[in-house]
Amino acid sequence: MKQKGRVVLAFVLAFAFAAACTLVYAANKAPDKEIVIDSKDVFKTKKKGPVNFSHPKHKELKCTQCHHEYKDGKNVWQEGQEVKKCGSCHTLEGADKQVKLEKAFHDQCVKCHKDLKKEKKKTGPTSCSKCHPKGEKDDKDE
Repeated sequence: MKQKGRVVLAFVLAFAFAAACTLVYAANKAPDKEIVIDSKDVFKTKKKGPVNFSHPKHKELKCTQCHHEYKDGKNVWQEGQEVKKCGSCHTLEGADKQVKLEKAFHDQCVKCHKDLKKEKKKTGPTSCSKCHPKGEKDDKDE
């Protein structure tokens, strides 16, 4: 009987170790630099300049607050899974029930910042010109 208990304990510990390694791997795999969200990816014609998104400033959030894959109305994406570009599901025009890409960014980013601002917590920009600085329209993409 003691032998069976040790085998079960060994399996539990091995599973816990594997889970911990997966989480550490996923956390370290997250970009540690700014990501440029370029206007050519979001708009048919350039309206605003690119947005510099600082992934390190958002590391305190759960990854699933931004990354998602919905099935039957539930986010089934989990840390460690592939991170797809937003535009792989959200298109410029929006399709079926998918939210347009521009609206998806604004709903996700600006809404979160405004909610934090209402709670009087430290937040990122909440106005257009703070995310899309003037004079930074990206001419090199033409």
